[in-house]
Amino acid sequence: MALVRKGSRRIVVDGTVYRRRLRGRPAYFQGSAWSPCTFAVEHADTPGMTLVVTTDQPHPSNWIGREAEAVLPSGVAAAVRLALSEGWTQAVPGSAFHLDESAGFTLSH
Repeated sequence: MALVRKGSRRIVVDGTVYRRRLRGRPAYFQGSAWSPCTFAVEHADTPGMTLVVTTDQPHPSNWIGREAEAVLPSGVAAAVRLALSEGWTQAVPGSAFHLDESAGFTLSH
């Protein structure tokens, strides 16, 4: 499944162009800080397998005011490199590749 172009941003990682997207409005559980923030990445020219990254931070737009770090390009690049080393093939069609970096996420009470 390809990313929606609206709201996606271009990022270059090791000479390859990708598009990344963070959902602007959090899902209910993300807004309540009950589940961590996620973002998606795909190859810009030949979208194939989408990378879905689960972070260890709450969504930056959570409704309860829990502090969260922004999803920075450096973090996206690090996630792309890690996913590639774990077998993500970005230009080949297929199901989404999930990269779970949520270790250390604590639920909001």
